[in-house]
Amino acid sequence: MPQGLPRKIRIAFILQVVMVGLAVVAAGWLVSLVIRTGLVRGASDAEARDFFQQRALNAAYPLPHGRNFKSWFVPAGASTVGVPAYFNGLAPGHHELDGRDLQVRVARQPSGTLYLAYDQERIERLTYAFAGLPILLGLLGVVAVSFLTYRVSKRLVTPVNWLARQVAAWDPRQPDIDVLAPHRLPPDIGSGEARQLAQALHTLGERVEAFVARERNFTRDASHELRTPLTVIRVAADLLDAEDLSARGQRSLQRIQRASRDMEAVIDAFLILAREADIEPQREHFAVSDIVAEEVDKVQPLLEGKPVELRVVKRAEPELHAPSRVLAVMVGNLLSNACQYTDKGDIEVRIEEDRVSVRDTGIGMTRETLQRAFDPFYRADQDIGGMGLGLSVVRRLGERFGWPVVLESVPGSGTLATIQFVR
Repeated sequence: MPQGLPRKIRIAFILQVVMVGLAVVAAGWLVSLVIRTGLVRGASDAEARDFFQQRALNAAYPLPHGRNFKSWFVPAGASTVGVPAYFNGLAPGHHELDGRDLQVRVARQPSGTLYLAYDQERIERLTYAFAGLPILLGLLGVVAVSFLTYRVSKRLVTPVNWLARQVAAWDPRQPDIDVLAPHRLPPDIGSGEARQLAQALHTLGERVEAFVARERNFTRDASHELRTPLTVIRVAADLLDAEDLSARGQRSLQRIQRASRDMEAVIDAFLILAREADIEPQREHFAVSDIVAEEVDKVQPLLEGKPVELRVVKRAEPELHAPSRVLAVMVGNLLSNACQYTDKGDIEVRIEEDRVSVRDTGIGMTRETLQRAFDPFYRADQDIGGMGLGLSVVRRLGERFGWPVVLESVPGSGTLATIQFVR
């Protein structure tokens, strides 16, 4: 896991050490600056002030002296013999003579001029003693504390990281949940939240496996148990078709035959949706116009007694390699809805190279109805029969096979439903 918890914690602690280290270095630099400027200048000012005060009381008062500086005094009007030549021309105040590694304080009073020269090398050693060494010790302390904290944090997140790796390695189609069984957990998992999470995932995995097994068994059993009675009905209907029936009986027989074929197609569609996505249903090569023609014939009885013209417009002759019953269910549902919600006008089925569209002049749909049209069990008009599953099944089948379904509708002007073939 390139972005695992241990790596993130390591990065966080490295950033922490860097930021704290920069802060300590900045603080040390400020301390050194204070020592080199503030303390040295303050000390030289105090030495000069004290010297002139004592000199005013005692003309023989000796020059100030110290380990870090040297001093010279030139009485007013006296010669500068003995004073370093490079002091000549220096105005009163503080000066840094970089070429000679000196800081010079020139103090001038009516009684004379005092020169205080501080050794830059000694000041640097003083700075190191008061700033450099504490900085180094501080940085070492920060690194040591951060390292120990990192080790403890890493030890705490190791169980969670192990658990995440195991879950990431699962095959979504057949996850290996046994690795999370309580007796197989490594000792460093402990008895805390990680173990509780592992046990919860193991329990959830067992339930998912049981659910998948039930779903597979249902798919296998339903495909057999539901087809058997339908086969009996179709065979019986075919036998009756050979008999000499009245016109009314012939119409009833045709309705039985159409209903059995529709039910078989719907069962096939539901079984396809119930299968796992990686299990391909049986495909065949077919012409889209043949499926449309069959479905148009099936819905003709729904338009009996209505002043509605149903026509098919062929702009192309597309062919697909897919389960033909799936397209039959999708087109049949769209045509059935168009026939049910259209009382006058026309219904047009248009076949193009990359789509099939069904346009009607029915009651149409409002924006709110259009947004919920694909919801299961939703019906805009409760007076019209049906379970409200048609468009939901159409959308799910379209998503499964890459045939998106698009609805466009205007209240009172009709609806346009389009099945797009994405190849």
